[in-house]
Amino acid sequence: MAVPPRGAGALFPPHVLREYALIADGERGALIGPRGDIAWLCVPTWHDGAVFSVLLGGPGVYALAPTEDRFTWGGFYEQGTLIWRSRWVTTTGIIECREALAFPADPHTAVLLRRILAVDGDAQVAVGLDVAADFGAHPMQQSGHRDGIRTLRAGALRLRFSGAPAARVRHGRLEAVLDVPAGHHHDLVLELGDRTLPRELPDPDRLWEHTEHAWHTAIPQIDGSLADRDAQHAYAVLRGLTSNTGGMVAAATTALPERAEQGRNYDYRYCWIRDQCYAGQAVATAGPHPLLDDAVAFVSGRLLADGPGLKPAYTVGGGRVPDETVLDLPGYPGADPRTGNWVNDQFQLDSVGEALLLLAAADRHDRLDRPHWKAAEIAVSAIEQRWREPDAGIWELDNRHWAHSRLICAAGLRAIAAAAPTSQAAHWSRLADLLVTETARGCLHRTGRWQRTPDDDRVDAALLLPAIRGALSAADPRTALTLAAVRSELGRDGYVYRFRQDERPLAEAEGAFLLCGFIMALAEHQQGHQIDAVRWFERNRAACGPPALLTEEFDVIEHQLRGNLPQAFVHALLLESAHRLTRPWPSER
Repeated sequence: MAVPPRGAGALFPPHVLREYALIADGERGALIGPRGDIAWLCVPTWHDGAVFSVLLGGPGVYALAPTEDRFTWGGFYEQGTLIWRSRWVTTTGIIECREALAFPADPHTAVLLRRILAVDGDAQVAVGLDVAADFGAHPMQQSGHRDGIRTLRAGALRLRFSGAPAARVRHGRLEAVLDVPAGHHHDLVLELGDRTLPRELPDPDRLWEHTEHAWHTAIPQIDGSLADRDAQHAYAVLRGLTSNTGGMVAAATTALPERAEQGRNYDYRYCWIRDQCYAGQAVATAGPHPLLDDAVAFVSGRLLADGPGLKPAYTVGGGRVPDETVLDLPGYPGADPRTGNWVNDQFQLDSVGEALLLLAAADRHDRLDRPHWKAAEIAVSAIEQRWREPDAGIWELDNRHWAHSRLICAAGLRAIAAAAPTSQAAHWSRLADLLVTETARGCLHRTGRWQRTPDDDRVDAALLLPAIRGALSAADPRTALTLAAVRSELGRDGYVYRFRQDERPLAEAEGAFLLCGFIMALAEHQQGHQIDAVRWFERNRAACGPPALLTEEFDVIEHQLRGNLPQAFVHALLLESAHRLTRPWPSER
């Protein structure tokens, strides 16, 4: 496999999203294509510039694949980890490449581990390394070569590459062909950091041992759910997207289109409060696992810092999300490449309600301390001050009086009131009643179901969530009528759409929302429709490729993933529904 000159992407074109695997260590994540092409990695952390960006048409790539032209591809995750095994069946044998980011992570240095295994017959692979920092602005430059170890620079980044002593520089890239005898393996280690690298050279065996142990320690055993392996994998994905700060990015990528040529492509390498609350609540259904504590710590910290001015999203360090800019790259087909996000300018009321739901879920596991309770009081105060304001809502649209936002706040108030002292509980419960009553004044459809806003009578799949979270009971007629409307108006072929965009068929306007499919499963389960609930669950958990990664949308017509990869809140709702669908719905107080 020859490596093309810099700037030519003929050998590394973008793949459909279902073919990419993710390796991640909490501080950053890399996407690996079926030809062993690491097409995406940002260093040192999620929202920094990419060093491998062929995913968006940039120059950086780290490729490793059989030298034979004819082979088939597959792969799998080692259970309970984000250690990926690329697998190629050639005309002469079988080759695997074990791939991981060293775990636990150093926030300043990424360590990419690749172990070539000659599974059946001798293996020969071609390796090409082109580190191009900050989306290609700073090409790789060699600064030293000793004892088979290459030290390099790319802008402010320091690099060290070991395991390919015979590599040669060609067209600005390092290239090598490696031969591995049958039954043996060969290690490559790439270190990339914004600080001086350690003097000690990496020991691949020790790095692999530590990485395996850390994953097996971090990921709980899951038994008794509706889909144990997928539920455990969902937890691993959420852990891989969660920094040591506790912040969880919404996705590992930026600018992957939800719809080709429609301008709907965004940067999700930041921590959305709502998404983190979904993840924490999902983990709480499985037990008081560490990701619940991470979510509580991060969300509480933002409430304590910003109070009623809580932003919808932050960097993993709790900082401001950069404003949106367009990169000078070709982009993934069908979309302009963008970084940053205009979410800074929004107010999303439902995020405050979700924060209360998260804190209440943690309290049920006795995981709240005094600062966390102070954060809950701040969240209640924010709702009291701001519930009458228009907000951008769950789908981040124009500012309106969204029924979902107010009803989710009512759900959060009811949930946290159950854990509060009597005086606070009574006040917070009355506020919840007021929100439901006032929302009903303007957002109750003539048929008796909920509608989106006072001046928009369409049904919205998000309107299933308030009853699931306890804003009103399952027996309330509005709950059953809303479920029936979502099922008939927004459900198609086992998938669910957010809302009807216009007169076009649903699938022509946008992809089905996998989040909504899992919410539908929960709503059916709440009503006692067990077979229907399982049908929705099974249909939506299968909307993935071989690596079992889920995006925000699924194109039902083309059976393709759409949007950034992987989408954290979809994995969170898979995890939650896999557990809840095996249990009777909790009795309502």
